[in-house]
Amino acid sequence: MPTTNAATTSSTLAVSVVVPTCGRMDLLDRCLDALTRQTLPAGAYEVIIVDDEPNHNTLHLVAGWRARTVERGPRLVYLANSGQHGPAAARNLGWRAAQAPIVAFTDDDTVPAVTWLAQGLGAFDEQVDVLCGRIEMPVPRKLTDYQREARRLETAEFVAANCFCRKSILERLDGFDERFTEPCREDSDLYFRLLGIGARIARAPEALVVHPLRPAPWGVSLLQTRKAVFDALLYKKHPELYPARIEPMPRWDHYLAVAALLVTLLAGSAGVTLAAGLAWLVLTARLCLTRLRGTAKTASHIAEMIVTSALIPPLAVFWRLAGAIRYRVRFT
Repeated sequence: MPTTNAATTSSTLAVSVVVPTCGRMDLLDRCLDALTRQTLPAGAYEVIIVDDEPNHNTLHLVAGWRARTVERGPRLVYLANSGQHGPAAARNLGWRAAQAPIVAFTDDDTVPAVTWLAQGLGAFDEQVDVLCGRIEMPVPRKLTDYQREARRLETAEFVAANCFCRKSILERLDGFDERFTEPCREDSDLYFRLLGIGARIARAPEALVVHPLRPAPWGVSLLQTRKAVFDALLYKKHPELYPARIEPMPRWDHYLAVAALLVTLLAGSAGVTLAAGLAWLVLTARLCLTRLRGTAKTASHIAEMIVTSALIPPLAVFWRLAGAIRYRVRFT
């Protein structure tokens, strides 16, 4: 059973905030602190925490915030997700339990500005079905390759970490596609389906959510290649919008690097092996230099770029083909 704080009638609620979480206690604590400090009157919104890795620690954290804000804070709801896991499934569980006509989505690792809800609702009129707020990602002056790529979130067309949507629209689309079991492309898929039904989408830069970038492990870009599996699913569902908005054409440099590597390893002729090896070396060096351009030049980062630039092409091609096979789509 979901647990809540003091009852608030659904007729007084203007917006329900849905926050999926997965055992990241310190991040959720920071997010809840920001959400309970909103300038929007406490009786006008509720916060629904969906625990995608149900445990007593998260339940106790939410209960602690409920006890501290029972008189001044919003309605707090804790939901344990015992079904399909992943951010898409967690968000679906949350918005279906929402009591307000408008649902606002954010993530447990964000820090919504104190005026986030007030600004979002202020820009959400009868002519709007979906509202996109602004994402801000503070980063150091000298970026790593990972930080530069992650910062693209600031200019993305639609991000589930900061959006407002009419519950009726979510019901019409049946929410997020739960086949996206990892935090990758599930919001792009929802956005494309919103475009498909002609939803009226507006933007409110004043509705700010800060998304601090968490420290990443060495070689994190290798883990990122697995997301190509969900690119395949997105392409299968939206074969016209995917190339227009995500990737105009495949990374042929990755395919060329893999082909050169295979010829180097399998060729029976010394001359062919040498030529293919040089081609692989040139392609790898080109990728490495491209990733290093404009980024930090520390010894650790340079070493990471050298090693991962050699490994990314075969991994990227592998996961791309794995996605094509898994979802039975020509995605090469």
